[in-house]
Amino acid sequence: MTPRGKWKVADTLRLNEDEQRLAELGYKQELRRSWSGFSNFAISFSIISILAGCFTTFAVGWNNGGPAAIAWGWPIVSAFILVIGLCMSELVSAYPTSGGIYWWASKLGGAKAGYYTGWLNLIGLLAIDASVAYGCATFFDLTLSTYSTSWANGYSLSRVFLIFMIVLALAALVNIFSSQLLAILNNISVWWHVAGAATVVAILIFVPAHHASVSATFTDRVNNTGFISGHTSGFGFLFYVLPLSVILTQYTITGYDASAHLSEETNKAANSAARGLWRSIFYSAIGGWILLLSFLFAVQDEDGVTKGGGAVVVIFNQALSSNWQAPCS
Repeated sequence: MTPRGKWKVADTLRLNEDEQRLAELGYKQELRRSWSGFSNFAISFSIISILAGCFTTFAVGWNNGGPAAIAWGWPIVSAFILVIGLCMSELVSAYPTSGGIYWWASKLGGAKAGYYTGWLNLIGLLAIDASVAYGCATFFDLTLSTYSTSWANGYSLSRVFLIFMIVLALAALVNIFSSQLLAILNNISVWWHVAGAATVVAILIFVPAHHASVSATFTDRVNNTGFISGHTSGFGFLFYVLPLSVILTQYTITGYDASAHLSEETNKAANSAARGLWRSIFYSAIGGWILLLSFLFAVQDEDGVTKGGGAVVVIFNQALSSNWQAPCS
């Protein structure tokens, strides 16, 4: 064996399990593996964010099917998403590479498949980052406006856009210069979601004077779309209105591929990233269903919720006294 050959053997022996796997796939590890399996799970769980999706998209489920569509639709659609997640977890386990899905596409479908998958995914990520950052800026501005009349009176789109740019800049700095800080923030986010959801559920269980019946929650239907004359049965409702209600689940339980994208930063990625991906879906599905059911059981007047556009705030206004509601400017 030549000296160079001996060096290659010795160098290979010094590689850990993760580095060896990447070497087998054809490239050298470049990113720092500072993430635990929990941190990998945390980023997908945080992106899914039942606190964001269940609140903001609840009206879509209500208007396109009502309580029954939400109570039954969420677990059913979640099960299908979990199947997709389990399949992706198998791919993560086999190819625990940075970038995830475009690497898979290249290996399974060829270079063109990888090229188009990579670019389409990048465009989607840029759009999502921008939308979340703008949503954060809007929420921040509205929150300050709630507590400060002078801030509310000075509202302008330019101010919101400036906050939006600051949010993007801060997010970029954290991602570029501190992967460890990003992991810590995601870890905190998991417990923030758990505590936040648990608090909301507890309030809606113990504070309202009465709750909707099990029958109303799982059987009542609503068609608040303006289509097919508001009917809640028949072909049009089943195949045109009701399918739109699944947007509630589809919109919320997405972004779990982040666990795959962060494989190269995760220790023991072949197992940790794969588990992080499917577990983020599984626990979000359970937590989201409990949260949505707490909304539905807190409904005091279905017609009132429907007239209010199916917004969660209408349910809260019905179920809670003014002492439990946020102050308004």
